[in-house]
Amino acid sequence: MKPFALDPDMTSATGTFYPTGYVFALFPGDEAYRKAADALAEQGFTDVSHAAPDAIHQHVVRTLGHADTPLPSVGAEGVIVRRIADMAAQGHHGLLIKARDEDGPESLQAALEPLGATAAFFYRRLIIEDLIPQPAS
Repeated sequence: MKPFALDPDMTSATGTFYPTGYVFALFPGDEAYRKAADALAEQGFTDVSHAAPDAIHQHVVRTLGHADTPLPSVGAEGVIVRRIADMAAQGHHGLLIKARDEDGPESLQAALEPLGATAAFFYRRLIIEDLIPQPAS
């Protein structure tokens, strides 16, 4: 597992975090993300990066920039970055996982949900799949 580094290819045309072909999954704490990373490696995921909460704020959240000015939303990617920011503020760690050719939303959800992911977003071309159902509020 390598440390997370934001690459320019991981942003949308507006500059917002949008790593096409990847899943960004969040785990509640240090131990949870480490166990998940080990389990993902055992499942054959070879391209996995770790983003600590401070790295999420420094690299992912900053991609929102001034996107809310003058409009209140930049679309789904902005909403998701805000969710990621909220979770990082609560101490969640992120794993950026390169999806393999054979992976689809169902197989990725089946891989991540049992590992304790509290949220996971599969960034596909023109759509972001929310892989982990959120509890009703």
